[in-house]
Amino acid sequence: MNADSPDLYPNRLDAVRARAREIGIDHVVVYSGEDMAYLTGLRMESHERLTALVVPAAGDAPLLILPSLELTDPVRRAAEQVGATVHPWADGTDAVALVAGKVSGRVSVSTAMPALHLVPLQQGVDGEVVLASDVIDHVRAVKNAHEVGELAEAARRIDAVHERMGEFLQVGRTESEVGELITAAIEAVGLTHAEFVIVGSGPHGADPHHGVSDRVVQVGDIVVVDIGGPLPSGYHSDCTRTYSMGEPSGQVARDYAALQEAQRLAREAVRPGVAIGEVDAAAREYLAAAGLGERFIHRTGHGIGLGLHEPPFVAPGADTVLAEGMTFSVEPGIYLDGHWGARLEDIVAVTADGRRDLNNGERGLRVL
Repeated sequence: MNADSPDLYPNRLDAVRARAREIGIDHVVVYSGEDMAYLTGLRMESHERLTALVVPAAGDAPLLILPSLELTDPVRRAAEQVGATVHPWADGTDAVALVAGKVSGRVSVSTAMPALHLVPLQQGVDGEVVLASDVIDHVRAVKNAHEVGELAEAARRIDAVHERMGEFLQVGRTESEVGELITAAIEAVGLTHAEFVIVGSGPHGADPHHGVSDRVVQVGDIVVVDIGGPLPSGYHSDCTRTYSMGEPSGQVARDYAALQEAQRLAREAVRPGVAIGEVDAAAREYLAAAGLGERFIHRTGHGIGLGLHEPPFVAPGADTVLAEGMTFSVEPGIYLDGHWGARLEDIVAVTADGRRDLNNGERGLRVL
């Protein structure tokens, strides 16, 4: 089913309602943002004015509650497509109380709802308020063929940017200058923007979330480049490769080879029916056996879709059972604080009998 199908969003709402009934939820409160976009196609932000879709698990039609100034023809059409009644509210109205008056029993709420709205909602609801992780996130975690295709296309485009890294990542340039060139290349391949750009050179590579700085790239640096951006459809890319500015030392080459093998083993562990924690364990146990266990300081991956980071998370002991259509990153890393780091990241999709690698660029330590 593709994005143009008139049944796409109604079917997603039906899946959410069915899941809510399955686990004993009476109402689902969908916050604006990724959850709203997934279930209705509407890309809206609440800011301090609450926008929410109230979805009963059974019975009544969904109710879209939003500021009157946000009520446009596209909103009306989207609400009509999913069978939702629209309830606009004017400034001066207590919108949270309005939502609270429409729900009862066990109420699950989008995990992205800010405390500004969530706390008063908890106080006003006649019942129990819980996070919607087991409802909305559960449904969003399994992608259809169209969604996997969008993620594959986003991955193909970000691979193309990495293929050009020799043009951008050069000795004598600052990380920020390299980042600017990468950003332009991300936009040139048709991704809407650079969601993030990490150019971690030398000791900065040991910081997994470094970003960019005015440090000048030097001969002998190991450089972590982690980049991504979304397609116009909202589906994300996220890919990390590590580069060597000149031939690496023997120790670095050996450590990187161990990282590459750990990542391969983790990808090989991906198949339906496996607990996602086993994917993490495949990488972690190999690196530990290679004497690099203490250098692997984060989880092995995260789900990806309309959200850059979304469930399921590839973490130690995680018990989510892999199912066809789940998509996530596999990105072990090794980090030697104050010296250098390396990370290797691909997006994979679970298939009926194994996995599909959505990123397909060179995985070795590329010498520039």
